[in-house]
Amino acid sequence: MTDTSESVDARKPQIVERAALPYLGIWCHVTSGVPAAVDPAFPELFGWLGKHGVTPAGPPFIRTHEVDAGGEPLELEVAVPVDGEVPADEPVRHDALPAGRYLTMLHVGPYRSETERDLGDARAALIDWAEQHGIVYSHESERGRVLPCGVDHLRVSPGTEPDYTKWETELAYLIVDG
Repeated sequence: MTDTSESVDARKPQIVERAALPYLGIWCHVTSGVPAAVDPAFPELFGWLGKHGVTPAGPPFIRTHEVDAGGEPLELEVAVPVDGEVPADEPVRHDALPAGRYLTMLHVGPYRSETERDLGDARAALIDWAEQHGIVYSHESERGRVLPCGVDHLRVSPGTEPDYTKWETELAYLIVDG
């Protein structure tokens, strides 16, 4: 992953080139909201990693595969990067985030809030910026939109930092041809 914080303001939309990133993840069908899907899936993933002696090669992330017409995830994975190809078995699967150009932006703060700028606000700002600049990161589907690679990298999260004002989530969307 390219570190964007040294040369430019990572809190503003930017385009970065990324290498492929191997990972292990658990696929989730979202039926009752994102927290209901990811809250049990992350402990399951980390339990599997511990049982199999696998150490993550970086912070966890959520890869969104499909969203509804309102932008709410329908299909996602909770995942961690790994070094190389690591054998997996159900429910954990091995895959890789594809190499390519990504539209990125860093959000610092809460995931959801009624009173503060939250992750949804950051995502909306990034999507608006993409539309204003003619950047394509998804395709229409019967249920909404398919994202070839939409990722929330949880750089600093509740698991490592209780103060939500310090949480850092990097949004990254693979740029695709229209």
